[in-house]
Amino acid sequence: MQTTVSLWPLIGVAVIIVGFLLRFNPMLIVAVAAIVTGFAAHFPPDKILALIGTGFIKTRNIPLIILLPLAVIGLLERHGLRERAQAWISGIKAATAGRLLIVYLAVRELTAAVGLTGLGGHPQMVRPLIAPMAEGATENRFGKIGDAVRFRLRAFSAATDNVGLFFGEDVFVAFGAIVLMTTFLKEAGIVVEPIHVAVWGIPTAISAFIVHGFRLWLLDRWLERELRGNVPGGSSKAAAASTPSSATRATGDEA
Repeated sequence: MQTTVSLWPLIGVAVIIVGFLLRFNPMLIVAVAAIVTGFAAHFPPDKILALIGTGFIKTRNIPLIILLPLAVIGLLERHGLRERAQAWISGIKAATAGRLLIVYLAVRELTAAVGLTGLGGHPQMVRPLIAPMAEGATENRFGKIGDAVRFRLRAFSAATDNVGLFFGEDVFVAFGAIVLMTTFLKEAGIVVEPIHVAVWGIPTAISAFIVHGFRLWLLDRWLERELRGNVPGGSSKAAAASTPSSATRATGDEA
Protein backbone atom coordinates (compact mmCIF):
# COMPACT_ATOMS: atom_id res chain seq x y z
CA MET A 1 0.00 0.00 0.00
CA GLN A 2 1.49 3.29 -1.09
CA THR A 3 1.31 6.38 1.08
CA THR A 4 1.20 9.88 -0.34
CA VAL A 5 4.09 12.11 0.72
CA SER A 6 3.28 15.80 1.07
CA LEU A 7 5.81 18.09 -0.53
CA TRP A 8 4.33 21.26 0.92
CA PRO A 9 6.86 21.42 3.81
CA LEU A 10 9.55 22.02 1.19
CA ILE A 11 8.11 25.51 0.73
CA GLY A 12 10.47 26.52 3.53
CA VAL A 13 13.37 26.09 1.10
CA ALA A 14 11.70 28.53 -1.29
CA VAL A 15 11.28 31.00 1.58
CA ILE A 16 15.01 30.82 2.32
CA ILE A 17 15.95 31.31 -1.34
CA VAL A 18 13.63 34.29 -1.78
CA GLY A 19 14.79 35.82 1.50
CA PHE A 20 18.45 35.67 0.55
CA LEU A 21 17.74 37.00 -2.93
CA LEU A 22 15.96 39.98 -1.36
CA ARG A 23 18.86 40.38 1.12
CA PHE A 24 16.76 40.16 4.26
CA ASN A 25 18.25 39.47 7.68
CA PRO A 26 19.46 35.81 7.77
CA MET A 27 18.08 35.19 11.27
CA LEU A 28 14.68 36.50 10.21
CA ILE A 29 14.74 34.35 7.06
CA VAL A 30 15.51 31.15 8.97
CA ALA A 31 12.85 31.86 11.61
CA VAL A 32 10.17 32.58 9.01
CA ALA A 33 11.15 29.50 7.00
CA ALA A 34 10.84 27.31 10.09
CA ILE A 35 7.38 28.69 10.90
CA VAL A 36 6.18 28.34 7.30
CA THR A 37 7.48 24.76 7.15
CA GLY A 38 5.69 23.90 10.38
CA PHE A 39 2.38 25.25 9.16
CA ALA A 40 2.82 23.48 5.81
CA ALA A 41 3.32 20.23 7.73
CA HIS A 42 0.06 20.90 9.66
CA PHE A 43 1.86 21.33 12.99
CA PRO A 44 -0.06 23.28 15.66
CA PRO A 45 1.49 26.61 16.72
CA ASP A 46 2.50 25.34 20.17
CA LYS A 47 4.43 22.44 18.64
CA ILE A 48 6.22 24.79 16.22
CA LEU A 49 7.30 27.05 19.06
CA ALA A 50 8.37 24.02 21.11
CA LEU A 51 10.54 22.70 18.29
CA ILE A 52 12.15 26.12 17.72
CA GLY A 53 12.87 26.44 21.44
CA THR A 54 14.34 22.95 21.62
CA GLY A 55 16.61 23.64 18.65
CA PHE A 56 17.78 26.90 20.24
CA ILE A 57 18.61 25.22 23.55
CA LYS A 58 20.58 22.45 21.86
CA THR A 59 22.69 24.90 19.81
CA ARG A 60 22.95 27.87 22.17
CA ASN A 61 26.68 27.32 22.72
CA ILE A 62 27.48 27.59 19.01
CA PRO A 63 27.13 31.42 18.88
CA LEU A 64 29.65 31.68 21.72
CA ILE A 65 32.14 29.58 19.76
CA ILE A 66 31.70 31.89 16.76
CA LEU A 67 31.37 35.27 18.46
CA LEU A 68 34.13 35.03 21.06
CA PRO A 69 36.98 34.66 18.54
CA LEU A 70 35.48 37.46 16.45
CA ALA A 71 35.43 39.72 19.51
CA VAL A 72 39.09 38.97 20.22
CA ILE A 73 40.07 39.61 16.60
CA GLY A 74 38.10 42.85 16.56
CA LEU A 75 39.89 43.99 19.72
CA LEU A 76 43.27 43.18 18.17
CA GLU A 77 42.36 45.08 15.00
CA ARG A 78 41.35 48.08 17.06
CA HIS A 79 44.81 48.09 18.66
CA GLY A 80 46.65 48.02 15.34
CA LEU A 81 46.92 44.37 14.26
CA ARG A 82 46.46 45.20 10.57
CA GLU A 83 48.97 48.07 10.71
CA ARG A 84 51.57 45.91 12.48
CA ALA A 85 51.11 43.16 9.88
CA GLN A 86 51.64 45.68 7.05
CA ALA A 87 54.69 47.17 8.77
CA TRP A 88 56.22 43.73 9.35
CA ILE A 89 55.82 42.55 5.76
CA SER A 90 57.17 45.90 4.49
CA GLY A 91 60.47 45.08 6.16
CA ILE A 92 60.93 42.04 3.89
CA LYS A 93 62.28 43.47 0.64
CA ALA A 94 61.82 40.28 -1.39
CA ALA A 95 58.18 39.88 -0.37
CA THR A 96 55.50 40.28 -3.01
CA ALA A 97 51.78 39.68 -2.82
CA GLY A 98 52.04 36.58 -5.00
CA ARG A 99 54.91 35.05 -3.03
CA LEU A 100 53.19 35.73 0.27
CA LEU A 101 49.96 34.11 -0.89
CA ILE A 102 51.82 31.09 -2.29
CA VAL A 103 53.39 30.52 1.12
CA TYR A 104 50.00 30.89 2.80
CA LEU A 105 48.46 28.48 0.27
CA ALA A 106 51.06 25.84 1.16
CA VAL A 107 50.55 26.34 4.90
CA ARG A 108 46.77 26.28 4.55
CA GLU A 109 46.76 23.07 2.52
CA LEU A 110 49.22 21.28 4.81
CA THR A 111 47.40 22.22 8.01
CA ALA A 112 44.02 21.31 6.54
CA ALA A 113 45.45 17.97 5.41
CA VAL A 114 46.15 17.04 9.04
CA GLY A 115 42.75 18.25 10.26
CA LEU A 116 43.75 21.71 11.54
CA THR A 117 41.11 23.56 9.55
CA GLY A 118 40.59 26.18 12.26
CA LEU A 119 44.05 27.70 11.85
CA GLY A 120 42.87 29.76 8.89
CA GLY A 121 39.68 31.34 7.67
CA HIS A 122 38.38 34.64 6.37
CA PRO A 123 37.45 36.39 9.64
CA GLN A 124 40.32 35.15 11.78
CA MET A 125 43.20 35.09 9.28
CA VAL A 126 42.49 36.62 5.86
CA ARG A 127 40.86 39.90 6.90
CA PRO A 128 43.15 40.89 9.79
CA LEU A 129 46.46 39.44 8.56
CA ILE A 130 46.81 37.98 5.06
CA ALA A 131 45.03 40.70 3.07
CA PRO A 132 46.78 43.61 4.91
CA MET A 133 50.13 41.88 4.45
CA ALA A 134 49.50 41.45 0.71
CA GLU A 135 48.55 45.13 0.47
CA GLY A 136 51.60 46.13 2.51
CA ALA A 137 53.97 44.11 0.31
CA THR A 138 52.48 45.71 -2.80
CA GLU A 139 52.69 49.25 -1.40
CA ASN A 140 56.26 48.62 -0.32
CA ARG A 141 57.23 47.86 -3.92
CA PHE A 142 54.99 50.21 -5.88
CA GLY A 143 53.86 52.95 -3.49
CA LYS A 144 50.26 53.95 -2.94
CA ILE A 145 47.72 51.64 -4.59
CA GLY A 146 44.15 52.35 -5.68
CA ASP A 147 40.93 50.70 -4.61
CA ALA A 148 40.78 48.46 -7.70
CA VAL A 149 44.17 46.91 -6.90
CA ARG A 150 43.37 46.73 -3.20
CA PHE A 151 40.11 44.86 -3.79
CA ARG A 152 41.83 42.51 -6.22
CA LEU A 153 44.44 41.66 -3.61
CA ARG A 154 41.73 41.00 -1.04
CA ALA A 155 39.87 38.77 -3.48
CA PHE A 156 43.01 36.74 -4.19
CA SER A 157 43.68 36.45 -0.45
CA ALA A 158 40.20 35.06 0.17
CA ALA A 159 40.46 32.74 -2.85
CA THR A 160 43.80 31.40 -1.61
CA ASP A 161 42.27 30.49 1.73
CA ASN A 162 39.32 28.79 -0.01
CA VAL A 163 41.51 26.73 -2.34
CA GLY A 164 43.90 25.68 0.41
CA LEU A 165 41.11 24.59 2.74
CA PHE A 166 38.91 22.91 0.13
CA PHE A 167 41.60 20.72 -1.41
CA GLY A 168 43.67 20.25 1.74
CA GLU A 169 40.89 18.89 3.93
CA ASP A 170 40.11 16.20 1.31
CA VAL A 171 43.39 14.56 2.31
CA PHE A 172 42.32 14.27 5.97
CA VAL A 173 40.99 10.75 6.49
CA ALA A 174 38.42 11.78 9.11
CA PHE A 175 36.93 14.57 6.99
CA GLY A 176 33.13 14.36 6.73
CA ALA A 177 33.08 14.35 2.93
CA ILE A 178 35.35 11.28 2.82
CA VAL A 179 33.09 9.45 5.25
CA LEU A 180 30.07 10.44 3.14
CA MET A 181 31.69 9.18 -0.07
CA THR A 182 32.73 5.85 1.43
CA THR A 183 29.26 5.34 2.91
CA PHE A 184 27.59 6.13 -0.41
CA LEU A 185 29.87 3.74 -2.29
CA LYS A 186 29.29 1.04 0.28
CA GLU A 187 25.52 1.30 -0.20
CA ALA A 188 26.12 0.90 -3.95
CA GLY A 189 28.08 -2.29 -3.33
CA ILE A 190 31.54 -0.75 -3.70
CA VAL A 191 33.68 -1.19 -0.60
CA VAL A 192 36.36 1.51 -0.33
CA GLU A 193 38.49 2.29 2.69
CA PRO A 194 38.56 5.95 3.80
CA ILE A 195 42.36 5.94 3.78
CA HIS A 196 42.34 5.08 0.06
CA VAL A 197 40.02 8.00 -0.72
CA ALA A 198 42.26 10.32 1.29
CA VAL A 199 45.40 9.11 -0.48
CA TRP A 200 43.87 9.73 -3.89
CA GLY A 201 43.03 13.25 -2.74
CA ILE A 202 46.76 14.04 -2.61
CA PRO A 203 47.25 14.37 -6.41
CA THR A 204 44.23 16.68 -6.56
CA ALA A 205 45.62 18.84 -3.76
CA ILE A 206 49.01 19.05 -5.49
CA SER A 207 47.37 19.97 -8.79
CA ALA A 208 45.28 22.67 -7.08
CA PHE A 209 48.43 24.09 -5.49
CA ILE A 210 50.22 24.24 -8.85
CA VAL A 211 47.26 25.82 -10.67
CA HIS A 212 46.51 28.44 -8.03
CA GLY A 213 50.22 29.07 -7.46
CA PHE A 214 50.53 29.87 -11.17
CA ARG A 215 47.59 32.27 -10.86
CA LEU A 216 49.37 34.01 -7.98
CA TRP A 217 52.52 34.25 -10.09
CA LEU A 218 50.41 35.88 -12.80
CA LEU A 219 49.09 38.26 -10.14
CA ASP A 220 52.62 39.51 -9.51
CA ARG A 221 53.15 40.00 -13.25
CA TRP A 222 49.87 41.92 -13.46
CA LEU A 223 50.88 44.17 -10.58
CA GLU A 224 54.20 44.86 -12.33
CA ARG A 225 52.41 45.97 -15.49
CA GLU A 226 49.74 48.02 -13.74
CA LEU A 227 51.87 49.75 -11.10
CA ARG A 228 55.28 50.05 -12.75
CA GLY A 229 54.91 53.83 -12.95
CA ASN A 230 54.17 54.03 -9.21
CA VAL A 231 57.55 52.66 -8.10
CA PRO A 232 58.93 54.94 -5.33
CA GLY A 233 61.76 57.02 -6.69
CA GLY A 234 60.81 56.39 -10.28
CA SER A 235 59.93 60.03 -10.95
CA SER A 236 63.09 61.27 -9.27
CA LYS A 237 65.19 58.91 -11.39
CA ALA A 238 63.48 60.18 -14.50
CA ALA A 239 64.12 63.78 -13.43
CA ALA A 240 67.78 62.98 -12.74
CA ALA A 241 68.09 61.35 -16.15
CA SER A 242 66.63 64.40 -17.89
CA THR A 243 68.87 66.89 -16.04
CA PRO A 244 72.12 66.07 -17.92
CA SER A 245 70.42 66.33 -21.29
CA SER A 246 68.93 69.70 -20.30
CA ALA A 247 72.34 70.93 -19.17
CA THR A 248 73.85 69.77 -22.45
CA ARG A 249 71.27 71.69 -24.45
CA ALA A 250 71.87 74.79 -22.37
CA THR A 251 75.60 74.56 -22.95
CA GLY A 252 75.06 74.24 -26.68
CA ASP A 253 72.82 77.31 -26.74
CA GLU A 254 75.43 79.36 -24.88
CA ALA A 255 78.06 78.26 -27.36
